[in-house]
Amino acid sequence: MELLLDPSVWVILAATGFIAGFIDAVAGGGGLLSIPALLTIGVPPHAALGTNKLAASFGSSMAAFTYYRKHFFEPRFWYHASIATFIGAVIGTFVVYLIDNQWLEKLLPLIIIIIAIYTLLKPSVMGANTHLPPTRAPSAFKQWRQGIPLGFYDGFAGPAVGAFWTISSISQYQLPVLNSCGLARAMTFISNLTSLMVFLALGQVNIVIGLSMGLCMMLGSFVGARTAIKFGVPFIRPLFITVVILIAVNLAWSAWA
Repeated sequence: MELLLDPSVWVILAATGFIAGFIDAVAGGGGLLSIPALLTIGVPPHAALGTNKLAASFGSSMAAFTYYRKHFFEPRFWYHASIATFIGAVIGTFVVYLIDNQWLEKLLPLIIIIIAIYTLLKPSVMGANTHLPPTRAPSAFKQWRQGIPLGFYDGFAGPAVGAFWTISSISQYQLPVLNSCGLARAMTFISNLTSLMVFLALGQVNIVIGLSMGLCMMLGSFVGARTAIKFGVPFIRPLFITVVILIAVNLAWSAWA
């Protein structure tokens, strides 16, 4: 999959990758920047999705590792969520090739707008001061109930999946916001990597562009995760709401305009 690019285009892709990685590490939604950037430079739609999964795998892995290093994610507690996310992502990635997803394109903006409004009007949705990090693995049933649909969704579509993980984890497990962000980044890494394997098998990944953008996403994710950890909810909440609203507007424009 050859695509010759000018040096200026590589600079734009690098900057886009960094910013997308930063946003993904804090609030999710970096694909709102990276996928349009890939389409703009001439990468075909399916290849843009596959190439973005390659780049996003780098970014989400760095973000997840950073949260883990700072003790905001404990892998041994989330064994069931990991398996459920993997299975959901495999199914979702294959299903997207078999059915018409136009109904989802029209429904998603409404769902995401509701999340943004709910987050804006209810500050405690980003984690109450009484929420404490888990000391043991949460219910296996809850992990499967969350992991299967969100893994499926990321494989099938993906916009705002990080936001869905963050909000649902705070609500379902009463996690502090930083622990919820750590879980979200780890699970999106699993679903990104899983979908990437399918896109690679289908020949829908531009390796050179994906690796180049992925390295920039790694750097952006590292900076974003450390910034979120340093400044906490006062920084995360407004950025989260802003990103979610932008995703909703972008999806609504694409689906309804």
